[in-house]
Amino acid sequence: MNQKDAAYTYIDTHSGVGVYALDSAQAVKSGESEGGIARLWERDDLPPALAEYVELVRKMNPAGRLRFYPGSPYVAEQVARAQDRLRLFELHPADIRLLAENFRKLEAHKAEQGERPRGKRVIVEYADGFQSLKALLPPPSRRALVLVDPPYEVKLDYKHVRDALEDALGRFPSGMYAVWYPVLQRMESRQFPDRLKRLPAKEWLHVTLTVSTPGPDGTGMHSSGMFILNPPYTLEAALRETLPYLVKVLGTDKGATFRIETGTQVTGAMPGLAGAERSGGRQPVGNARRASPLSGKGSLRLPGQAFGDGPRGRAAEGQEGQDRKAEAPRRAGQRPAADARPGQGSTGKAGAGQGRPGQARPGQARSGEARSGQARESEGRPASAPSGARPGVRLAATGEAPRRPAKRNGPGRP
Repeated sequence: MNQKDAAYTYIDTHSGVGVYALDSAQAVKSGESEGGIARLWERDDLPPALAEYVELVRKMNPAGRLRFYPGSPYVAEQVARAQDRLRLFELHPADIRLLAENFRKLEAHKAEQGERPRGKRVIVEYADGFQSLKALLPPPSRRALVLVDPPYEVKLDYKHVRDALEDALGRFPSGMYAVWYPVLQRMESRQFPDRLKRLPAKEWLHVTLTVSTPGPDGTGMHSSGMFILNPPYTLEAALRETLPYLVKVLGTDKGATFRIETGTQVTGAMPGLAGAERSGGRQPVGNARRASPLSGKGSLRLPGQAFGDGPRGRAAEGQEGQDRKAEAPRRAGQRPAADARPGQGSTGKAGAGQGRPGQARPGQARSGEARSGQARESEGRPASAPSGARPGVRLAATGEAPRRPAKRNGPGRP
């Protein structure tokens, strides 16, 4: 983004606190940083892109001891230029206070050093980042990088991410959108990349990093992924140089590996699928399905089912069916049927996720460069609520009822 003179807007939908103390009680107890940044702290053979990142962390620790770790808002503030703008959103009540306080301290430090503060170019808001995107896109400069990094502790976060991106692409098709997600055994995580590949973006890049073999119980985060819509053309080359190094340094067993996929989104009706069209299902074609080894055969949901609603209890389903059964005769001027007893309503299939998932075929994932028309694939976040707004930081509240705050993931994830 910095390679062009034109200003851009950086939008962080889930900012966290901005800076993390690695010597705090929580960080010491989890020990996550020991398997991440601590392993890179003393290395002198870092690839260029990784060396630049570690140098940024060193500037946050001028005494030479690894105590503080930057979150994405701090990284963006350090890298962005004077003309660029930052819009930072957070819904967790404790995190938003810390985020605003950390940026006030950063502005004060710059003023003491004689540097020009960003002023209103950095705005911190207590608001839903997903909903706030609608008012920010497209930005005045027609250049933007949007980072989407929710905690994914609620299953609906996967659906919220996809829906927000689909709306954002409709408002600003040329924007760059970067999504972080945990690679877990749960079905929502496994299906997530395939759903993002079907979004109407010109190009996408998908990369995952695995540091250890998943445990037999499937718990713990052994891998994480980044999915970038409209990625910069220089990013893939940098990743191909950096990821093998990270596997070697951060990997703990033979299960450590990485994967890079690139492709374009292709959707439409395949020949001979008139029945599927009548049922309301849109069948993807091209590398939108072939690109991922998790896509397998068959549909991910039943025709007509909405993604992400989740199965409902029998009592709720029965009550809804009873209401529909009683409503129909009233609309037609008739008396309700005598047999419409509680719990005996329409009993159609429960919400999304009950379709039989596809199963990965052996050998479907492959290493190396892509053939023509197919996706290419390689394998291999610590202060009281701020009172009043100072220049450069605005703490705003929306009129909408916020979603249930979720605890942020820690800074030591791979």
